[in-house]
Amino acid sequence: MAVRIRMKKLGRKHRPFFRICAVDSRKPRDGAVLEELGTYDPLVPEVDARVLLKADRVSYWLGVGAQPSENCAVFIKKYGASGTHLSEQEAARQRLSLPASPATIEQPVYVAPPKAEPVVAEAPAAEGETAEAASTEPDAAAEPTAEAAE
Repeated sequence: MAVRIRMKKLGRKHRPFFRICAVDSRKPRDGAVLEELGTYDPLVPEVDARVLLKADRVSYWLGVGAQPSENCAVFIKKYGASGTHLSEQEAARQRLSLPASPATIEQPVYVAPPKAEPVVAEAPAAEGETAEAASTEPDAAAEPTAEAAE
């Protein structure tokens, strides 16, 4: 399998946002990915604060033979593990109050609530019986008393 490090486009019209991903080269641009390695937000005002990479994971994928796209190769050269613009990136992200490293999510962002047990409606009590008497009769029949056993 040929692995590429390339960008996956997200966002909406006139508000692009990209994730830098390791992906099988045969997959479409916005298709399934092997791993997300960082982000690129072209609308951040400071150029050095636009890219955020997980340097250790990028190094891993490059080590196992993944080929970066042209733009991602520039990002890796500037902001990778031994990048040329790391100090400028850190300073720019501090000025903009952005996180200095990618957030690691230990748990999924959204977890579906557990499904509730279906509520079964009780059968109406027969005429003349109260609901309490109807519910205690099966219990009394199921458990014989000590006096009845002697």
